[in-house]
Amino acid sequence: MMLTDTHTHLYYEKDEAKRRELIDRCFENGVKRLFLPNVDAKSIPLVMNLAEAYPDNCFPMLGLHPCDVKEGYATALDTIFESLADYKIYAIGEIGIDLYWDKSTLNIQQEAFKKQIAWAKQLDLPIVIHCRDAFDELYKVLLEEKDEKLKGIFHCFSGNTDEAKKVIELGFYLGIGGVVTYKNSGLDKVVAEIGLEHLVLETDAPYLTPVPFRGKPNESSYLVYVAAKVAEVKNISLEEVAAITTENSKNIFKI
Repeated sequence: MMLTDTHTHLYYEKDEAKRRELIDRCFENGVKRLFLPNVDAKSIPLVMNLAEAYPDNCFPMLGLHPCDVKEGYATALDTIFESLADYKIYAIGEIGIDLYWDKSTLNIQQEAFKKQIAWAKQLDLPIVIHCRDAFDELYKVLLEEKDEKLKGIFHCFSGNTDEAKKVIELGFYLGIGGVVTYKNSGLDKVVAEIGLEHLVLETDAPYLTPVPFRGKPNESSYLVYVAAKVAEVKNISLEEVAAITTENSKNIFKI
């Protein structure tokens, strides 16, 4: 069985021994493919160093997180764009719109999002979208940008069935993480109505820890609990969920 974590900040753990333990536990649980999104210019070397240390398992993505789109963001964007020529990456991300923390930056978040979508199209890469309290605003941008080159993953999807269908109609996969294991999230009901061919799995480690470890730091090895919940909802085997969602990840990332 091989599971793919399409979104993990494993590089946040800077202690090499502890990071090795995290990766060992991944392998023990069948999590053998890990996609690493950076969040800002300073996190680029952290992502790339981990990808270079584990080239068969860790795959880098680069972008500017919407929460880091603030005064002076253009400089960070320039640094990230220059880095795209220096490294082999598999997506532009994580990028998007976040209105949970600061609604006043919506305009520049939209500008940064569109600019990075243009990078992805230019490089024929998928985008990995962060969206929090901003579905309508973000969806409007995606409609404006829709063409045959627009593709990617709607990371940490936690919306309703109608929103899920809108995202899928644009050709995106839904990233399903620990929220699906939460009793009152309602995400399990959405997953029940969506075909597995539209889903990929993720942890967003160290955030959004699944049950039974909720309340503790998340790690990519816990992806098996997300997969198990999806298997329960779909009434299929864990192995089938792992196979289909990993194949979906190969389709979108081309690796």
